[in-house]
Amino acid sequence: MQISTRRRQEIVDALRRGTVPQQGLDVMAVGLDRFETAIDDELRVVGNGGAQFKAVRGEYGSGKTFFSRWLTERAKAAGFATAEVQISESETPLHKLETVYRRIVDSMSAPSFRDVIDGWFFVLDGDARESGADDVDQATEELLEQRLSSVSAQAPAFAQVLRAYRRAIAAGDRGHADALLAWLGGQPHVSAAVRRSAGVRGDIDHFQAFGFLQGLLTVLRDSDYQGLVLVLDEVETLQRVRSDIRERSLNALRQLMDEVDGGRFPGLYVLMTGTPAFYDGQQGVQRLAPLAQRLHTDFGDPRFDNPRAVQIRLHGFDSSHLVELGTRVRDIYAQGAADPARITSVVDDDYVALLASAVAGDLGGRTGVAPRLFLKKLVADVLDRVDQFPDYDPRRDYALTVNDLELTPAERQAAALGLRPDPVSRADEIVLEIDPEF
Repeated sequence: MQISTRRRQEIVDALRRGTVPQQGLDVMAVGLDRFETAIDDELRVVGNGGAQFKAVRGEYGSGKTFFSRWLTERAKAAGFATAEVQISESETPLHKLETVYRRIVDSMSAPSFRDVIDGWFFVLDGDARESGADDVDQATEELLEQRLSSVSAQAPAFAQVLRAYRRAIAAGDRGHADALLAWLGGQPHVSAAVRRSAGVRGDIDHFQAFGFLQGLLTVLRDSDYQGLVLVLDEVETLQRVRSDIRERSLNALRQLMDEVDGGRFPGLYVLMTGTPAFYDGQQGVQRLAPLAQRLHTDFGDPRFDNPRAVQIRLHGFDSSHLVELGTRVRDIYAQGAADPARITSVVDDDYVALLASAVAGDLGGRTGVAPRLFLKKLVADVLDRVDQFPDYDPRRDYALTVNDLELTPAERQAAALGLRPDPVSRADEIVLEIDPEF
């Protein structure tokens, strides 16, 4: 598959650093083809005014981050705006919806929040001019009121600040406009004078957050976007917080699901990721029965997993997936190499399979947690050297080494299990040495 130089470079640079690329994931989506039809159908429904809540489960290293970025890339291609929010007790506590809303605004890219708001006013002005109104400004104000009427009932401050922002831009007061936009995006500590100029008081609170999200969706859809795909990542961190905070967070999640199902957020696609322990354990979803009921999915034979279900699972990579991914990355790399033929001949399919097996072996044979480290080694230690040094032969000159410092916690745990002479999988397999004198 031929890709642009920019996309190729972004992919290779990210893999060299050991991170998930932000672009070009479609060419690396090995094993996700079974989800494509269902995801595209769901995005189409959301783009036509529906809403969707999707939960993804998978062990650490199973590819949840890759899956979520693959989905958001498909969503962008379909005309959606996207935002990714990392849930954490200190930075983004789920029970404080005003903070979640702020992180949504902060993480929006292509378009940014400012681009969305400015683009919306541009569309309004264009529609007002096309209407033939004598007073374009007045016509724009009327259109603003019409299109935010449903939102104003829930969050009147959203429309008030938009009006004040437009006046500040028209007056050329960019500093004042920026402060209003910051408040609209949920930023705290905006001066009282700025807030008074828009007729609002205080900061956005927990109860206003849903109304402001509704307003953001309205603005997006009026600006010719299909809607917003929101990724809530690392939700399993709720298992480690104080019990009262956990219960409030789970209730906030249940409330969001109910609002999505109730039709309050047309154009919103929510994707939540978590580990099996979060969905099935007593410190996670099972702690709140109504939420557990909404997310419950019967899993049986993996061959017949339903990609349309509210909860889907990732099985991680097996050895064939790992080799296929490695050959795809090699071919992408070769497109920009000084001698593409040398890359594909020296790093042939057999060598890719050999390296994949060696990396997985150093991680206790757990192929599912191997992709990140395998691709980093393949790009930085093998392909870069073959490309730069004409006499370099990885079969002769490269010996795989894995330093504990370069491993993620999940990879480190897998490597530790691999070092055991006889790893056990059940508690009753553990041999206890007991002194007979006791």
